[in-house]
Amino acid sequence: MVSCAAFHSFLFEYDTPRIVLIRSRKVGLINRAVQLAILAYVIGWVFLWEKGYQETDSVVSSVTTKVKGVTLTNTSALGATVWDVADYVIPPQEENTVFVMTNVILTLNQRQGRCPELPDDKTECKVKNNCVPGYASTHSNGVQTGECVPYNSSIKTCEVFAWCPVENDDHVPKPAFLQEAENFTILVKNNILYPKFNFSKRNILPNINSTYLKNCIYDSRTDPFCPIFRLGKIVEAAGQNFQEMAVEGGVMALQINWDCNLDRAASHCVPKYSFRRLDNKDSAQTVSPGYNFRFAKYFRDSNGTESRTLVKAYGIRFDIIVFGKAGKFDVIPTMINIGSGLALFGVATVLCDIVVLYCMKKKYYYREKKYKYVEDYELGVDETYGTNS
Repeated sequence: MVSCAAFHSFLFEYDTPRIVLIRSRKVGLINRAVQLAILAYVIGWVFLWEKGYQETDSVVSSVTTKVKGVTLTNTSALGATVWDVADYVIPPQEENTVFVMTNVILTLNQRQGRCPELPDDKTECKVKNNCVPGYASTHSNGVQTGECVPYNSSIKTCEVFAWCPVENDDHVPKPAFLQEAENFTILVKNNILYPKFNFSKRNILPNINSTYLKNCIYDSRTDPFCPIFRLGKIVEAAGQNFQEMAVEGGVMALQINWDCNLDRAASHCVPKYSFRRLDNKDSAQTVSPGYNFRFAKYFRDSNGTESRTLVKAYGIRFDIIVFGKAGKFDVIPTMINIGSGLALFGVATVLCDIVVLYCMKKKYYYREKKYKYVEDYELGVDETYGTNS
């Protein structure tokens, strides 16, 4: 019966808003305060701060880089050696990334042959039976031959068929091999496009000429738009020490932010550079720190014998990350946000109704004035739904 009455009420009753003027300072002030807050939000946050009157677009970008710098090293193994861009930028070109080698372990004149493996708990041996022919673990330098041979005067290890002599990378050179890398420079050329607005620009701004470009180095205060960066300054700006980072390598981000208001002149759309370290540098995390990889340089002598120099390169990878958005006035988002703002004014009415009907001392009186029940006089005074008098 209750459900039938509820259905009957839902089907045959109609609610319409009733305007009641309540003369109350408290309720009046609450109403105006809420309306003022909504107005401030719509104007201040939606339109001025978030620019709700604009259509937006995300940046499309391309990046090319060029590193410059020369340094000299002098070691007993290599002698006096000059290192230029072709030696320490590996590979020569990558997408939005450049790797600069700062430290290295070289294993010279390796040839295919038999030699003792590096000693560890799995390769040290006493007799031949400790070595398994054809065995190679994940960390092996070669394939075991089954022989147990002297590694030095006190240790024997299993013999391997490998590039000999095998690499020994237990000790990373410190200080870094290429200490002067912090003075190398990188030119970053960045072209951006906002396709929705057909707007394009590059980070070498129109007022930059070739003379300035040959002599400038980026500085956040004196040369904030110079596209040439000193590697040491990039690392320093991220709160890191270049010489410490150069020993085991790492990953740096060179961030270019293109946030543009296209309602203003195009000259106001300029890049903003920032820097941060991406790989986790935590003194408690000492397992596999930094950034390194291996590659080899191959040679063949007059007899046709192949040899190689194995290079374990430590260095800093610079990732160029471009982001940003552009905005321009458009009628559609403007009207949508104005309509949303006007709809928010209904919150003030709802809040004031709650205060009047549930919180004030005379809430029953106000409730009586707000709600009025009217019978259907078209049926007649003595008629009700579904019956005749």
